Amino acid sequence: MKFGTKAIHAGQEPDPSTGAVMTPIYQTSTFWQASPGKHQGYAYARGKNPTRTALEKCLASLENANHALCFSSGMGAIDAVVKLLQPGDEVITGNDLYGGTYRMFTKVFALFGIQFHFIDLSDANNIKSYINDKTKLIWIETPTNPTMQIVDIAACAAIAKANNLLLGVDNTFASPYLQNPLDLGADIVMHSVTKYLGGHSDLVMGALCVNDQSLYERLAFIHNSCGATPGPQDSFLALRGLKTLHLRMKAHCENGIAVANYLKNHPKIEKVYWPGFTDHPNHEIAKKQMRGFGGMISIVLKDATLEDTFKFASSFKVFTLAESLGGVESLINHPATMTHASIPKADREQAGVVDSLLRLSVGVEDIEDLLQDLEQVLDQA
Repeated sequence: MKFGTKAIHAGQEPDPSTGAVMTPIYQTSTFWQASPGKHQGYAYARGKNPTRTALEKCLASLENANHALCFSSGMGAIDAVVKLLQPGDEVITGNDLYGGTYRMFTKVFALFGIQFHFIDLSDANNIKSYINDKTKLIWIETPTNPTMQIVDIAACAAIAKANNLLLGVDNTFASPYLQNPLDLGADIVMHSVTKYLGGHSDLVMGALCVNDQSLYERLAFIHNSCGATPGPQDSFLALRGLKTLHLRMKAHCENGIAVANYLKNHPKIEKVYWPGFTDHPNHEIAKKQMRGFGGMISIVLKDATLEDTFKFASSFKVFTLAESLGGVESLINHPATMTHASIPKADREQAGVVDSLLRLSVGVEDIEDLLQDLEQVLDQA
């Protein structure tokens, strides 16, 4: 079954009681039992809900996974992964990382005795010098947020397997339409479903996809025990969003190409981060592990102060200044004061997240309107 067909049909059958084609919203907290412990697969909705089950089956199919678990947010999903560890364990991760992930690692789990190494992952071999007998997990984003670094998933997977480590990949920026980390050797794939998978900026959700049965059971135990589970309404909305993922991602990619090329040669733009450029670091790896380069682009304004950058970001008519990404609407974000504000300034700037950097989530509007909006703001800059 091809991707678009899976997005529309996987995990979803007509409702047996009514024949409803769309998966119903099972708005219930509990389920009837014929006798204690004898039920139809559902007992209490924190553990399982039929609407969420359909979504999880669909997500697993899109990531070529055996199992998927949905969480109340992407951070809830990452939280469950780190809870696989114990005090004294160590994690190797990237130096360009979503600010919320960095905050969780350093401000929450570091307090429980887990050590995190934030390193340059542009060369996977950099991982090797940080591995010791306490290392348990490699956690990567690719493309990274917000400087669009490309990390070689297959190379990281080979290192992880050689050292009996877990490899987790945040696949949010690419989506399963462009990239399938499990096929490249990863153990865990994480998505902020809020973004491209939901696609309409109307829900908050996370997901984990895995193949290994034992790993799935450990994560499912944490999932149920700690309770970061989404409700049926959000599960329904995410299922609806998935049905157009392949159509939306094509448009995001097409518009992304046009916007990136327009910005690359503009005299008021100092730098454009987009993995589709042949001179982008690890472009060849991106070509190898992705089926397109997506609609996420970051730019650095030339000779711009923080005040200049704020004014620029606030002057758009079509792009909306807001947190998040991956919706049908185009968004612009200032990472240093928004998504990555929790990272110390020196660490941010070392990774390239300077005050004059802006992150664009290119939506699916008519490209002429997006380019005209960019032009009118750049004319004023």
